[in-house]
Amino acid sequence: MPVTGEMLIGAATLRGTEGDIHAVNPATGETMAPAFGGGGAAEVERACALAEAAFGPYRETTPEQRAGFLEACAQAILDLGDALVERACAESGLPRGRIEGERGRTVGQLRLFAQEVRDGGWLDARIDPAQPQRQPLPRADLRLRQIPVGPVAVFGASNFPLAFSVGGGDTASALAAGCPVVVKAHSAHPGTSELVGRAIQSAVKACGLPEGVFSLLFGSGAKVGSALVADPRIQAVGFTGSFAGGTALLKVAQSRPQPIPVYAEMSSINPVFLLPGALAKRAAAIGQGFVGSLTLGAGQFCTNPGLVLGVEGAALDTFAQAATGALQGAAAQTMLTPGIHKAYVEGVARLASNNRVQSLAEGVAGPGPYQGRAALFSTTAEHFAADHSLLEEVFGAASLIIRCPDEATMLRLAQQIEGQLTATIQMEDEDLELARRLVPVLERKVGRILVNGYPTGVEVGHAMVHGGPWPATSDGRTTSVGTLAIRRFLRPVCYQDFPEALLPEALRPGNPMRLWRRTDGVLGRD
Repeated sequence: MPVTGEMLIGAATLRGTEGDIHAVNPATGETMAPAFGGGGAAEVERACALAEAAFGPYRETTPEQRAGFLEACAQAILDLGDALVERACAESGLPRGRIEGERGRTVGQLRLFAQEVRDGGWLDARIDPAQPQRQPLPRADLRLRQIPVGPVAVFGASNFPLAFSVGGGDTASALAAGCPVVVKAHSAHPGTSELVGRAIQSAVKACGLPEGVFSLLFGSGAKVGSALVADPRIQAVGFTGSFAGGTALLKVAQSRPQPIPVYAEMSSINPVFLLPGALAKRAAAIGQGFVGSLTLGAGQFCTNPGLVLGVEGAALDTFAQAATGALQGAAAQTMLTPGIHKAYVEGVARLASNNRVQSLAEGVAGPGPYQGRAALFSTTAEHFAADHSLLEEVFGAASLIIRCPDEATMLRLAQQIEGQLTATIQMEDEDLELARRLVPVLERKVGRILVNGYPTGVEVGHAMVHGGPWPATSDGRTTSVGTLAIRRFLRPVCYQDFPEALLPEALRPGNPMRLWRRTDGVLGRD
């Protein structure tokens, strides 16, 4: 399938006229062909009008129809073959193995949402039967189900050109909920986006769905994205990216006559807590494993461990020495875009120039134009508490060790840290009492707590939470990974005293869809 540089508006393909967008190969610095025409107000208007027209019929598709569509999207992406892998590698600088793994995750989560749709639990069907004889007042017949909110705008992420992009988790969960999707492609990988978009477009046609179920827009800067979020037909937003980008979209969404939710994943430094027993037994091994997590993918993961806290002493010194040795041998890696590389270099320089921060190690320099060298720093708990800039994310393979004088200080700093996606506890049995005091603090700060692991790597499943309190995300009650993500694009409706013929099938007597339903508070399939 050739890459043409065209947008996909429903079933149509067209070239935008609002300036050209070129992908840059970050491994070589070369500009890639073709040029992609940016969209404008007319393309946003057309995509949103088609999405609104598609919403009525698409939301009424059966679970089997919708699941079949998600599976068709997955297969169409696989059918792109090497063309997709090669283009994604060239646009991102990521190795083939990483892209193939990410393609597997993308396809896997589409298929997982197909299973979720068939299961029907997301409908959350509830029935409180009428009690006409109840005293002092009778009870009406009350029935509840979840319905899709409407067309959703999705913004592709820079660091996952497949799994968090055009056919990624936000798109999969919105389509599973019954919401048409308009995607704003990330300008770093427009060719990859077009290929995946064409695969989804073909699945829409093959499944006989309204063309407005899916559209793909291109545009540099904030113009297209802001216009998309401001369009009154868009009812929710999925975003993965920078804090500045996420908060800008939040302002647009909240300034509308009808404000809408923006589910933005934005910033996280993912603290790692080294408890004394773990340091005493495994300091060197933890240090080496930590560097492996820190440098994975040039550190360009939103779950990258950018902060380490431990109690001062010989064991923490052993950890730092092991981490320093491992990091000094780490080769520089190509970063995703020139802009990300520039921001990383500036962030490392900011830490290095802070007179309260000690530079411990830097990785091996590389020959490429946009290669990032890993960096490790250290400071005291006192300085960390006094300098809020040390909480700022440096997106890449840089981390800061905080030397705490005692356990009480470590707990106090845990309370002061802002909302995060993850927190990690390295512990042994003798650390159990300290961990018991730490976990309740972390529960209020993060969406996922790990024990004796490393935060990079997010499993797509039913129990995963990839979210957290502000500023990690704009809504800490949600997740952008796993089947629970579908709930972002649903809302409850109650049906009171409806005649059976007018009830949605999911709520009819006899349970014709064989759903799990909560009847008078009791879960069953009766």
